[in-house]
Amino acid sequence: MAFSRSTDKEETGEMQASGFAPLSARRLLVLGGIGLILVGMLFGDIFAVFVLHQNAARVGASLAAAAHAALAGDHSAVLASFQDVGSFLENRGTKVDTHVHLIDFGYLALMLAVLQPWIAFEEKAKRGFAWLFLGGAALLPIGVFLIHHVGLAYSPLQTIGWASIFADLGGLLVILATLGFLLGLVNHFRSRVPAHVKDGLLSDRSTSGRLLLGGGMVLVLAGFLHGAYYAAVDLYRHEALDSSILTETAKAAAANDADTVDRSLEAYGQLQGDKAVKIAAHAHSIEFGLLAMMLAFFQPYVRLRESWKIRWAYVLILGSVLLPVCVLLELRYGLAAGGLADFGGLLVILALLAMWIGILRYPGQLDSQAGDAG
Repeated sequence: MAFSRSTDKEETGEMQASGFAPLSARRLLVLGGIGLILVGMLFGDIFAVFVLHQNAARVGASLAAAAHAALAGDHSAVLASFQDVGSFLENRGTKVDTHVHLIDFGYLALMLAVLQPWIAFEEKAKRGFAWLFLGGAALLPIGVFLIHHVGLAYSPLQTIGWASIFADLGGLLVILATLGFLLGLVNHFRSRVPAHVKDGLLSDRSTSGRLLLGGGMVLVLAGFLHGAYYAAVDLYRHEALDSSILTETAKAAAANDADTVDRSLEAYGQLQGDKAVKIAAHAHSIEFGLLAMMLAFFQPYVRLRESWKIRWAYVLILGSVLLPVCVLLELRYGLAAGGLADFGGLLVILALLAMWIGILRYPGQLDSQAGDAG
């Protein structure tokens, strides 16, 4: 267990939390978690710029081709167009899942890092669980990314490819590691005389930590409020429009009215775009708020001058506000808003990278102080 050396206080059940050595479980989880989030955000930015919009255009074109083939009575062309739509949607879905799983596993790693002083296992066991978690957290997104490209080639199963098998294996490793940490947490609180753990991270009151914690809470609140507004004002209207546009398209196709089919498909594309940007703005605001709040706990481990930590905290908050706001404005201002949204994402990535490097440079003063205090 990652505690300081024995003292009289320890004998009475009070222990001082430490354990940020180069290969400690907490350090592995913090660096690995931030690394996963960084990779996930970089992948998301690249996907948004080079794949997402082009993929959406191909889906729209294939749907239009299917509708016109139906008007012409060409059943084989309709089938081919819908097969193209399925392929494009699978490509998009696997890329989005890769992006989301990388970031979500990063959040989970940071949460587990916060809990390490309360995990009632020896450091060696916790380090093993940390490596198991990070291995699974890397394997699952890679497997998901390859699903579309590998397919069922050389698979021993008829319906599941090798990429899916390895993705499921990665998920299993993450589950086992998380259950191991939870078992250690339960053991801590079930012990007859549970030790009172003091963790300096939770009592940190630095300016950068308070800025990240406060800014994160505001972002999460804004995301919740925007989600509530969307649910109250737009959700049911969008659902009704979704049904009515598809019904109108089907009737126009049956009446061989090509102009109405084109107008309906254009309206349907605009509707899906409106839904996508509002849901994305809601999700990103909450996501970045949680990220800021998690990073607030680890500011004592960021080996940078306090002035620079404050600057990077402002950069992260600025990017976290800029991205969802500009995503909301994409339908009205097009590429200009999209470019600013990507710039906001870049600011978050730069701030994360700076903090990751600062944590990597951390030599362990807090641990040594904890040991001296004991």
